[in-house]
Amino acid sequence: MKNTYLPGIIAMATVVVTSNILVQYLLGNWLTWGAFTYPIAFLITDIMNRVYGISAARRVVFTGFVAGVLCSLIGTQIMMQGDGYTFPAVTLRVAIGSGIAFLAAQLLDIQIFDRLRSGSWWRAPLASTLIGSALDTFLFFSISFSAMFNGLETANIPDWAQGAVPLLGSGPELPLWTSLALADWMVKLALSLIALVPFRVLVLYLVEPSEQNH
Repeated sequence: MKNTYLPGIIAMATVVVTSNILVQYLLGNWLTWGAFTYPIAFLITDIMNRVYGISAARRVVFTGFVAGVLCSLIGTQIMMQGDGYTFPAVTLRVAIGSGIAFLAAQLLDIQIFDRLRSGSWWRAPLASTLIGSALDTFLFFSISFSAMFNGLETANIPDWAQGAVPLLGSGPELPLWTSLALADWMVKLALSLIALVPFRVLVLYLVEPSEQNH
């Protein structure tokens, strides 16, 4: 077995920081660019869990969490220009929402994966990612964009995300962020299935043939 998981730590930190920035940019009406990058975090966690075990997976998650928070806080100090106004590359509440959602969802993912690791190879990564991503989506979007948490950062209230619109364009009228959250979770569901392919390939590559019991 490979004797270092530094690449996992670096990959995790990169995914978290990149997603913090991209989630603030809409893609179409309901998605953000972050919807396509953040799910990679679950893939990284599950690979580390399968190859190195639960302790190593937790270490990667905690290290990625610290690196992500530090880089996000730096992002709050970087000002950008757009549509005639100035705004931080990463707002404080997005950084807070990302950190809380990331840590809670990833730790839940690790626990679920560990309980299911003795089953079929696809069962643990699929179940842990589906449940973890649901928690992550709820925590992140509610903290980052809902009116309930406007007090976290009164200087950067995301009014654009709080206006009422039909859910995904045809449902009951709800704040825009709920449509963004639902669309984001649907993408995560699809990507959790696609991620089974790189999960299987990378695990087979990283684990010695004699250790491949699943």
